[in-house]
Amino acid sequence: MDPHLLRTFVTVARLASFSAAGHTLGYTQSAVSQQIAALEGDLGTVLLTRRPVAPTRAGERLLEHAGPLLLRLDAARADIARLAAAPPDELTLAASPLALGPAALAALPPTGVTLRVLPREEIPAAVATGACDLALVDGVAAPDDPLRLPDVAPLGVVGADEGPLAVLLPDRHPLAHRTALRLADLADARWLDAPGAGFPLDALAAAAGARPGGLTPALRYEGTDVHTLCALAAAGHGLALLPDRVARGCPAGRAVPLAAPRLVHRTELLSSGTLEGAAAALAGRLTGRQDDDHDESAP
Repeated sequence: MDPHLLRTFVTVARLASFSAAGHTLGYTQSAVSQQIAALEGDLGTVLLTRRPVAPTRAGERLLEHAGPLLLRLDAARADIARLAAAPPDELTLAASPLALGPAALAALPPTGVTLRVLPREEIPAAVATGACDLALVDGVAAPDDPLRLPDVAPLGVVGADEGPLAVLLPDRHPLAHRTALRLADLADARWLDAPGAGFPLDALAAAAGARPGGLTPALRYEGTDVHTLCALAAAGHGLALLPDRVARGCPAGRAVPLAAPRLVHRTELLSSGTLEGAAAALAGRLTGRQDDDHDESAP
């Protein structure tokens, strides 16, 4: 299967237009049509209806495969380019919003680093494709357990930090006086759905051993600003599970430690390939480890 044809197919399906896909990719509309016809001929089935432009059942299945396949190809190209290039003088560090704790911020050198805050789900692909040199990603896990990361490419993974979790509630919430909470105490609560700034509810439910969709969403927040997430929780728009240090630092609301299930906020450092020079030094600062310890691999 020709990856160029596959990329054209994905673009047409995403834009629902042959002409728009041609404009995006730099092809004429007829060239796009020919490429889609060639891919359909290779696979022996129709992948797109023409009026309107939409994937067929076979096309929808191919789209499920196409994303990971193209990402792997981009990751391979970026990996080879890194080997052929000299170590960069300027580094790009990507981080999910809750991964940037005081220790990580203090470890950043005064110059030579660009910091990009990205939604959590975009971090592994950003490392794999060379959009950043290193990344800090966080999530909820059992103590000492690694995070469950998508298998986008072979990545180096090192645990950087673990800490307790807390539930942020409005000051007048009936459970705000508790010294600790169990998720079972909040079975009927409504939660902020904030996958960019907080933890995705499905991932939280899975870590807690609940069924998918077991936590009831309230307001949905699609930004990455943690201060906004805290303000929404304190104002009563839904509960938020946060690192204890973040919840206690909120100017309003009440942070109550999570007692059960036994979960922690875990941060991991991701990299691609062998780290050298400034990248290795920054990785050591962020993890508190020697360079030769940076050899764990994502499963």
